[in-house]
Amino acid sequence: MFFKHIDIVKGLYYGKTASLYDLSISVGRSIPYITKGVADLVKLNIVKEIGIRTSSGGRKPATYSLVADTGFIISVAMNQFMTRIVIVNMNNEFVDDVQEFELKLNDNHDAIHSLVAHIKTVVINSGLPKDKFLAIGITMPGFIDVIQGNNLSFLQTPEDTLVSYINKQVELPVFIENDSTAIAVAEQKFGLPIAQNNSMIINLGWGVGLGMIINKEMFRGHRGFAGEFSHLPLHKNGKLCSCGKQGCLETEASLLAIEAKAIEGLKQGQVSSLIKYDTISADNIMDEALKGDAFSVKIIAEAAYYIGQGLAILLHLMNPESIILSGKGSVIGKLWLSPIQQAINEHCIPHLAIDTQLAVSNLGNNAQLLGGVTTVVENLYKLNPEANISEPV
Repeated sequence: MFFKHIDIVKGLYYGKTASLYDLSISVGRSIPYITKGVADLVKLNIVKEIGIRTSSGGRKPATYSLVADTGFIISVAMNQFMTRIVIVNMNNEFVDDVQEFELKLNDNHDAIHSLVAHIKTVVINSGLPKDKFLAIGITMPGFIDVIQGNNLSFLQTPEDTLVSYINKQVELPVFIENDSTAIAVAEQKFGLPIAQNNSMIINLGWGVGLGMIINKEMFRGHRGFAGEFSHLPLHKNGKLCSCGKQGCLETEASLLAIEAKAIEGLKQGQVSSLIKYDTISADNIMDEALKGDAFSVKIIAEAAYYIGQGLAILLHLMNPESIILSGKGSVIGKLWLSPIQQAINEHCIPHLAIDTQLAVSNLGNNAQLLGGVTTVVENLYKLNPEANISEPV
């Protein structure tokens, strides 16, 4: 399916409902252009009028939204061990339960085949017509080359690029993005208002990812690899990092590091409610920390402090308006805030940090899935490159 007036479609997708004036502001187009564009989209049954907004005076404005079942997006959120898939409609609503399955990325030659098989199964089980699917947005760790359509770290294919291979197998357009970058865009579009302008989005996961929003734009760096916060060499601990170096922030502050510390602590006789689990996982540790287990809280606080040390460096360099804690680990919320703030207070010049707001995401564990959605929405024009040509401003 190909959209006209993609800028208006994007404005309504992110805003959900809007008047013509609202769209003019958010899209940056004139009222006449918006009026004609919305009328065209209404005729195509892509947009619908949903009501009249109350007004303190003058003519009451009509409000519009996208027609929910105009199209559907498949969002695939991958981490190093698990993959989640969900179908989302044009009102940014999950149309079914999130499908989750184990899929190890590292040293797994079958990973790409397993991924394709699961995507095909989700499409078939949805019962939706194939032509209703706009595209697949896949977000994952690693060095992502969005231009070539490859993950330089995982999911290598012998001949095709990653995007081309999945496209041929599933017969749907595919867009890929780094998980932390995608989470940052999701936070900007759907999260806290303070994430919109100049913000650092921390992805608390098996690594410690970073997405940087600067002047309302996603900062990617020269080759698109900016944001490797996890690999700041902050520690002289001799621990080997997944990148092959030693002493990276990840070795002390990631969920993997938290798991390892919990397991070692229990071996050494630490008293903890974690003892009831046959296998210690990050989810167990976070659950018990929320219930007040002192040992679980302690190791999370230690990791948070190290993250705060790393953030102090970034604050000196970037002086952001906000820092948002997002990703898998953010579900434990405020347990992160005090030790991170303590480290910032100890290691950062006060003038650089005093006006920076530190907050926990309101998107929870759905941030990366929503990042997969934004990966498609931001690339809608590629599905119909001529959609806005010759349209008057």
